[in-house]
Amino acid sequence: MNRSYIFIVFSLLLFCSQLKAQTGVSVSPPRLYFESDAGKSTTQKVTVTNVSAKNSLDMAVSLGDWEYNETGENKMSPANTLPTSCASWISIKNEDTYFTLAPGERKDIDVTITPPGTLSDQMLAHTAVLYVSQMNPVNDVDNKGANIKVSIRSGIKLFHKLTAKASKKIEIHNLTLAQSKKDLSILFENQGNIWTDGKIQTELVNTENGNKVSLDQIIFYTMPGNKREVNIPLPSTLLKGKYTASVMIDYGDNNNLELAELNFTHE
Repeated sequence: MNRSYIFIVFSLLLFCSQLKAQTGVSVSPPRLYFESDAGKSTTQKVTVTNVSAKNSLDMAVSLGDWEYNETGENKMSPANTLPTSCASWISIKNEDTYFTLAPGERKDIDVTITPPGTLSDQMLAHTAVLYVSQMNPVNDVDNKGANIKVSIRSGIKLFHKLTAKASKKIEIHNLTLAQSKKDLSILFENQGNIWTDGKIQTELVNTENGNKVSLDQIIFYTMPGNKREVNIPLPSTLLKGKYTASVMIDYGDNNNLELAELNFTHE
């Protein structure tokens, strides 16, 4: 007697501009940025689309908190548990918290943030995450032919900034050759009062013959107070010799640059 097994698979797909899977869900944009004074409301829209040709989807909206860990990965927490949380400031219409989308149907969700009139902290920036979760898993087949059910949860990052002047400042603390000697390791900190994104650009100069090697850029994201350690892989084809590494962190314009140099021997 043949028996078909059904598995429930929950796919957590976060922070993509357009999220698609077998279920055919698209959620955009991946991030929303709000700016307002204490007590003042601002509203923006999130669009949820069912691009499936045959499946109706039951969707639910909820809130949570997020932060970056030391390596820049997203760390999720329940709503209103992080010091930077603005989840309690967010309101969504009742009819937008649970809804059904027919195949091809789309829905705009109004997201309103109203910071309290009196703030309990002095932080300029606060964050939260808006989850859009599929509540009715749909039938599918995995790559081994087994019957499965697939469901998706998408997360949209929410950023709120008060209208006070923002100050961006990235400070490099250290640049070293990693113990493996296959990477450079740079340690830096966001010492400003606002989220700061940028890119790390590295150039290696062979001090014996003057040859230069430019490495691929590394993109980073930080929130105020974040300390970040980033490994910069050395090329596997890098010839032996003595080098000067110049690492520049670009996080805005010519006034927002940090530079560190390191002399090292590649053996």
